[in-house]
Amino acid sequence: MILSAPEIIRYLNRESTEGNLVINPYSNECQQPASYDLRSAGDVLLPKGTCTLVPSLEWVELPRDLAGTLRCRSSFGRRGILLGAGFVDPGFRGQLTLCLTNLGADEIIIRKNERVVQMILHEVKESDQCYSGRYQDSRGAVEAK
Repeated sequence: MILSAPEIIRYLNRESTEGNLVINPYSNECQQPASYDLRSAGDVLLPKGTCTLVPSLEWVELPRDLAGTLRCRSSFGRRGILLGAGFVDPGFRGQLTLCLTNLGADEIIIRKNERVVQMILHEVKESDQCYSGRYQDSRGAVEAK
């Protein structure tokens, strides 16, 4: 099940043995009907034909019973931007590294705080595992390890 805005807010405010959903800083402007828009942590130039790693402004923590799918916002897709690496496992903590490739005709500048990617949250049923990989507690844009 995809979480609606009221469900996302409920998860942000709940106390649970499954863990808590954290999106920090949270902005009402970024809350969409069935997703949350993640913002760029800084000004970034996306050269034509290149993949650029962009850190999200938000620190995200997913509880054991939620997973996230990342999708490029349509306004960027219309300009030729593609997003790679679009899944966030239950239990992940950290800033997300957004892998943005510019296939458009022009360089694109992303400004700090600009909404770039939608995070769609999904319930995970009967999970007993949490992410514990090498990107746990990531800060900034993290290269492949």
